[in-house]
Amino acid sequence: MTWQSVHLLHLAIPYSYYGFVFFATICSYNFHWYLTPQTKKSAERTKWSHQHKNAHLLFYFTGVIGSGIFFYQLRQHWFALFFATVLTFLYSAPKIPIPFFRYFKQVAIGKTLFLTTVWTYVTAILPVFISGLRYFDHEMKWFAAGRFFLIYAICLLFDYRDRDEDKQEGIRTFVNYFDETGVKRLFVLTIIAFIVFSFALLFSSVSVITVLILLVPGILLFSIYDYAKNSNSDYLYYFVLDGFMMLSALLMAILSI
Repeated sequence: MTWQSVHLLHLAIPYSYYGFVFFATICSYNFHWYLTPQTKKSAERTKWSHQHKNAHLLFYFTGVIGSGIFFYQLRQHWFALFFATVLTFLYSAPKIPIPFFRYFKQVAIGKTLFLTTVWTYVTAILPVFISGLRYFDHEMKWFAAGRFFLIYAICLLFDYRDRDEDKQEGIRTFVNYFDETGVKRLFVLTIIAFIVFSFALLFSSVSVITVLILLVPGILLFSIYDYAKNSNSDYLYYFVLDGFMMLSALLMAILSI
């Protein structure tokens, strides 16, 4: 996803940023899953995590060391990188067994917005700053907005799947405020926003074929909404839905677009 932003927006960034994103992702994911409690209705993924906490710790510390090394290499951008770190931490903060952090559970829609924002920021916004630019043209803004709404639509399905567990943990999300119709409307509006911002790229230097490729994951996501909403398959969520986030990048790389 980071490569796609660099490629599409014609940016020049050091390879060390890719290393930072790689290890920071390992760090944040394993930190989050290490803290995720197991419940009676937990998915197989959560049960596996509960049984392999030592593995999560190992990967977490590996991520800490690796991201720390690349953070140092990118230290001239320390503030922008630190902001990404804070956003990532806020996503997992409600799971930390300390009263102060438990407060974050009460922040409505926080989990989804933090996750969507950090993915958009790290893969579509931060590369612009790392490249040395201090401004965003329309192409950069529209691309970042489109990415945000695609990721948010995917996160909505995760929230719907986890709605019961979130209620038990006291975590508030939009899904727990809306009924079935409300969730569907929010999802549809999010997909529409994604499509609108993707088409807006046609008013810049982005080609029609590139825009069509960018639209592919959104169209596929919309087509499996009802199926995904009624499924708890870890393979569907962690391979297919998560895979939709990078699908257009893979297609662009394969087709050399």
